[in-house]
Amino acid sequence: MTMIKTRKEDVTDNFFGTIVADPYRWLEDDLAPEVQEWVTAQNDVTRTYLDAIPQREQLKKRLTELWNYPKYSAPSKEGDYYYFWKNDGLQNQSVLYRQATLDSEPELVIDPNKLSEDGTLALTNTTFTKDGTLMVYGRSQSGSDWEELKVRKIDAKEDLPDTIRHTKFAGIAWKADNSGFFYNRLPDPATVPPERTSYNSKIYWHTLGTDQSEDKLVYERPDFPELSFTPFATEDEKYMVVRVWHGTAVQNRIYYRPLDSDETLIKLLDDFDARYEFIDNDGPVFYFNTDLDAPRGRIIAIDTTNPARENWKEILPEQQDVLDFVTVVNHQFVVGFLNNANHILAIYNKDGQYVHHIELPEIGSITALSGKRDETEMFIGFTSFLRASTVFRYNFETSQISVFRDSEVNFDPSDFVTRQVFYPSKDGTEVPMFLVHRKGLNMNGENPALLYAYGGFNISMTPAFSAARIAWIENGGVFALPNLRGGGEFGEAWHRGGMFEKKQNVFDDFIAAAEWLIENKYTSTPKLAIEGGSNGGLLVAACELQRPDLYGAVLCHVPVADMLRYHKFTVGRYWASEYGNAENSKEEFTYLYAYSPLHNVKPGVAYPPTLVLTADTDDRVVPGHAKKFFATLKEAYTGDNPVLLRVEMKAGHGHGKPTSKLIDEYADVFAFLFKQFGMEVIVK
Repeated sequence: MTMIKTRKEDVTDNFFGTIVADPYRWLEDDLAPEVQEWVTAQNDVTRTYLDAIPQREQLKKRLTELWNYPKYSAPSKEGDYYYFWKNDGLQNQSVLYRQATLDSEPELVIDPNKLSEDGTLALTNTTFTKDGTLMVYGRSQSGSDWEELKVRKIDAKEDLPDTIRHTKFAGIAWKADNSGFFYNRLPDPATVPPERTSYNSKIYWHTLGTDQSEDKLVYERPDFPELSFTPFATEDEKYMVVRVWHGTAVQNRIYYRPLDSDETLIKLLDDFDARYEFIDNDGPVFYFNTDLDAPRGRIIAIDTTNPARENWKEILPEQQDVLDFVTVVNHQFVVGFLNNANHILAIYNKDGQYVHHIELPEIGSITALSGKRDETEMFIGFTSFLRASTVFRYNFETSQISVFRDSEVNFDPSDFVTRQVFYPSKDGTEVPMFLVHRKGLNMNGENPALLYAYGGFNISMTPAFSAARIAWIENGGVFALPNLRGGGEFGEAWHRGGMFEKKQNVFDDFIAAAEWLIENKYTSTPKLAIEGGSNGGLLVAACELQRPDLYGAVLCHVPVADMLRYHKFTVGRYWASEYGNAENSKEEFTYLYAYSPLHNVKPGVAYPPTLVLTADTDDRVVPGHAKKFFATLKEAYTGDNPVLLRVEMKAGHGHGKPTSKLIDEYADVFAFLFKQFGMEVIVK
């Protein structure tokens, strides 16, 4: 394999008396010609290696077949029409349609595939006026978090001249008269240093038909530039509610004001003491899903005319299962619980009285709930490891659930089985893990296995369908998904067990999962691959370095690898509430330095075959992380195992990635694994 020498510079930092070298810092500059030439050279090496694997084209053909099925979102009633997204199968982006009735001919609303030739322009959000005549939608180019907002006049099938720029994660609050909307934005990135582009969020009012330069500033916090604001309108159009957030911290604040007034925002919840998710309102009474004094969540009501804490009312107390989400349909609470990382669905009245459960078909995940509080029907998006996204329709008048739209994929799910097991971590904590494989698996320790996990940011890893994973398990592979600490599967206590100085618990949970798979003869070290992306990329990189003897291959997607500098790039500062900040204190530096992948590569160690993946326009986890980690790993290891870097062009962190790029990426990923494990393509 061609070896490209990566030059080193004498760059160091001093953290509380510890001198830390950063010889590849120059790779952080994505636009530098030298860096771009280096990326091209590395991609050429990787392409030569992957394209020479004979199974790659067979895998790509099979992945294309598996991907080629119609995909539907749950419909949403906006005004007089039902709106839904559909992908015919291999379209790069899903298309928005509407229909007057559920069985009438769908009408095209907007097709993002016609907005770019290569499919790299994606739509990021849609917010309708209550009468359904106007829609704000976001456009993202090449996977960027930056959005450009447009306004579509739906009946005319045309966009108004209005254009809103410099937004990320935009919230929209339309006024009831459709005259305009409130939104949040950031400064023009050309006017601030690169490390300040995610500071100074502000709320503006935009009047339709005017230029953005005329928009009125509604709220800002120059004394607290780290705060971010997300406005939205209540369903009755009486209030604008603002979620105030600080990075990725679970805790948030809630401000509000009457939607049609110009008064200042009222600070209803301003202590950052808990998570408060707005559910609905009955006039001045606001309902929240909160973890205040309830790590697994509960529902409370706050009368905004009498908001003192002693007047709050508990509607639904904390349960044994985690309260994952709540919405209101038919003037009832529809509550999604997590039971051992599996969704269950129940209905309660507005007084918190239990009505009944809605039976779901199998162990799986609810991906969407669509319904309005005045409606008597609801649509449920559901998926599992072996069931592609299915839309169910629930009728509140008859209490009946039925399949509304199903998906047929080119494989037989009855050939496979899903199991959930529990295993002990290093400190004795019981951790659940899902296993998916062919029925009649030979437990001889010779099966190829793919261990995938995330473990962070209160994100729950629940069963979900992946066409790519079907290609893995139908060729004899085992897929394993453990629910590590740091996630939200068991509430805030589980999350906190994997944060800050306790991050090592997450790595220990993952290592214990690998050991369990080997001890129970599902696989063996030479046949065990580990995979993760983003925070999960950090996970697999750290575990590769801590236990290089345990794995046969590593797939490291868009990793956070430099834990001492991550907060200096784009939205990286948001994550300090999860990881800590090496510049804050010697204590935080010490525990971050102890596991930071970039700083724990050791020369001469026999690291397993490793494929590091990133994208050139990833502005969430910048590609400098992956480049520096790869260069460090490549320099340290001189053995025969391949260490490769794959940099996707015109792509970001993953959101909005075109179907064609996804298929190519998984063809590369599985070709890499098939070669390392000596696998043949059984299903072609």
